[in-house]
Amino acid sequence: MLTNTFKQALAAKKPQIGLWLGLANSYSAEVVAGAGFDWLLIDGEHAPNDVRSVLGQLQAIAPYPSHPVVRPPWNDAVVIKQLLDTGAQTLLVPMVQNADDARSAVKACRYPPHGIRGVGSALARASRWNRIPDYLQQADAQMCVLVQIETRQGVENLDAILAVEGVDGVFIGPADLSADMGFMGNPAHPEVQATIDSCIEKILAADKAPGILMANETLAQRYLERGALFVAVGVDTTLLARSAEALAARFRPSLQKPASGEQTVY
Repeated sequence: MLTNTFKQALAAKKPQIGLWLGLANSYSAEVVAGAGFDWLLIDGEHAPNDVRSVLGQLQAIAPYPSHPVVRPPWNDAVVIKQLLDTGAQTLLVPMVQNADDARSAVKACRYPPHGIRGVGSALARASRWNRIPDYLQQADAQMCVLVQIETRQGVENLDAILAVEGVDGVFIGPADLSADMGFMGNPAHPEVQATIDSCIEKILAADKAPGILMANETLAQRYLERGALFVAVGVDTTLLARSAEALAARFRPSLQKPASGEQTVY
């Protein structure tokens, strides 16, 4: 059985540092897979990924220590079933608003009778095409379900979401949360920060893992100090864009200086 080391690390309260992947390319995924991050988020919500491109990135990351986390485009059991069969063991499910949404995400990641995941292991990379003994009996225990709260409604329902059995962690989406709170593009606003701090405290008190994405290194470090256990500290598209702009500007002084990104999530 392929053990979910990321899930084990979260259960052991060992902070995991990650990088967001938005380039939707297996070659670039492999480049950063050897960089030393604990986990890499393959984004199917905002990046131009589909099941095949996610599969290619899972295959590219597989030889390296970094653990792949996949964000489906929506809390959709059909898409989740396909992603799990390609070999994803950890999912970050977006826009979870209440306990029912959280229960739906968990059920989509479990085989019957505890869930609704379809049984198709003979066709699946996840089971290595039924070469993993007793895959069907062991798979559920290795699934890590992370749910994403990113609105005021999600925050209001956090206690109920945390009470759902099978939720391993809760990810706070600072970009959407700040927008929903009326502070578009300003996740560093004191009201947003106070909400994030409160959520981290509640998640920890429920013995779940808090997570967040924050490219601002000062804020990312602050969240780690407050107990966040899985923190993405950058995005591949941003690293490429800002580094390319900075290099060009050094040789072409007339070019506009690149954006600092200090007040943004990304």
